[in-house]
Amino acid sequence: MKRLFSLFFTLIFVLTAYFLFWPVPVDPAAWQAPEDLGYTGPFSANNKLASLEFVNIGPGTGPEAVAVDAEGRIYTGTAQGWIVRLDKDGKNPQNWVNTAGRPLGMAFSPDGNLIVADAVEGLLSIGPDGQVAVLANTAQGVPIAYADDLDAARDGKIYFTDASVKFNPSTVGDSVDASMLDLIEHGGNGRLLMYDPNTKRASVLVDGLQFANGVAVSHDGMSVLFNETGAYRVMRYWLEGPLKGKVTPVLENLPGFPDNITRGMDGRYWVALVAPRNALLDKLSDQPFARKIIARLPKIIRPKAEHYGHIFAVNDQGKVLVDLQDPAGIFPANTSALETPTHILLGSLEAPHMARLDKRQFQGLGVEQ
Repeated sequence: MKRLFSLFFTLIFVLTAYFLFWPVPVDPAAWQAPEDLGYTGPFSANNKLASLEFVNIGPGTGPEAVAVDAEGRIYTGTAQGWIVRLDKDGKNPQNWVNTAGRPLGMAFSPDGNLIVADAVEGLLSIGPDGQVAVLANTAQGVPIAYADDLDAARDGKIYFTDASVKFNPSTVGDSVDASMLDLIEHGGNGRLLMYDPNTKRASVLVDGLQFANGVAVSHDGMSVLFNETGAYRVMRYWLEGPLKGKVTPVLENLPGFPDNITRGMDGRYWVALVAPRNALLDKLSDQPFARKIIARLPKIIRPKAEHYGHIFAVNDQGKVLVDLQDPAGIFPANTSALETPTHILLGSLEAPHMARLDKRQFQGLGVEQ
């Protein structure tokens, strides 16, 4: 019996020492999460997203972002490194190019190349012939550790995010692990960057961001909208006008973690919330030591992202125009929403397929025949 008690207390001692002192890569910062208003006001709960249909992408998983070329063909990137190309009707998926990394955000440049934010390889350009070129893997001497999303301006400049200069997906496990660690730390490790095709260099526009994520050049080209996932908000960096070089809010205190943002039609921008906010992380926002203990937990028992489908459209003034939700989360970890004349194409960090919504179901989206 004494031996049993001895083993028990030894185990308790070891576990206590582990949770208190075991080294982890995060150094959490104290902050104060805004009060979570939940699904109220313009985000009142609904199930309008539940009518989506799945789109086959072949054997891959995690079609995180979507792009459409001048011919209407659809592109997405998978967790296996493939850029998958589909016909404009969403049929015949083909593994087109493998980046040898994790392709995330993507958009076409004015010259017709597919620009890809690859979480492992950096900012890439893929020509019509499938040739891959690295445009940038550093910005002002600092490695791009986690290229996340991007958009191309009319002048050819590429605006993109480095989600976290500290947590690189290839060194901590994968993009999900890197994201979780950065959100737990809340250390302002994200950057908004700009690649200039004339100088062939990337520069830093804004740093100190809380997991810098989605990017969309504004409809008038005077600013860039970007998402701060860890701060639950959509922000704007001004390229022109009296606020040039400044950052102003578009929409704050969202009910979930904003992932990608895309420029839509008729002045809309589409935002995807990858998951609802986590009550425990919010409660521990001003308790960095407690969050460090969470980082020591085995991944299997760390806080998990809830599957809850949610996309919405917002205008330049931050007014929510359309809100589409699926509380059942049949399309898990929804990361992006790209509007075409007839559909909204949806991406996911986890799903084995893309999804799409027929815009004719919803009033005010101006379906073109």
